[in-house]
Amino acid sequence: MSAGSKDLAVLIADKNMEGALRGLLSRPQSFGLRDISCDLYVHPERDPGCLLRGHDFLQPFAHRYAHGLVVFDREGSGKETVDRSELEQQVERRLSTSGWNGRAAVVVIDPELEIWFWNDSPHVEAALGWEAGDLSLRDWLRKKGWLPEGVSKPTQPKRAVEEALRISRKPRSSSVYQQLAQRVSIDRCVDPSFLRLRQILTRWFSR
Repeated sequence: MSAGSKDLAVLIADKNMEGALRGLLSRPQSFGLRDISCDLYVHPERDPGCLLRGHDFLQPFAHRYAHGLVVFDREGSGKETVDRSELEQQVERRLSTSGWNGRAAVVVIDPELEIWFWNDSPHVEAALGWEAGDLSLRDWLRKKGWLPEGVSKPTQPKRAVEEALRISRKPRSSSVYQQLAQRVSIDRCVDPSFLRLRQILTRWFSR
């Protein structure tokens, strides 16, 4: 890494994702990483922008950062029928020919960011402000039909977050996602896209 440059440039699709990544990257020790100097950028065209023009957005930064990372949802990208790994490969190929030369990676979340945070941790209820009487958050999800028996995460993760926040009368904001990312146990999340994020960060920034 050249003098004056930073470790990582992260391109994400929206402010909620920015909050989540900011929260995760603020706790490198939980990933077994060294401290990381990074900047986060939100693409104005959200998920489709990250997919189709993320390489153009990050090209001017290729000489300023050791690595680049693009994170977006498959849901809302306009390519919902394409496999997550294929979308990642498409964007990575474009990044490699835009000055990054193998120093950038892509994580496509399937279906959407909220899938990372749904688990049985009490921190989830706290972050969402859940105080619905004697009904736990997971019991409420089952009652709504969003958490079938034998399934660990809601079938509609984003809608479940939005509805839980509505019931809690808590505004949906990036700070909610940052709080979740800072508190929920990293080891509890076994979503493939999250495991990919861990693998990428470990490869680049392991202590």
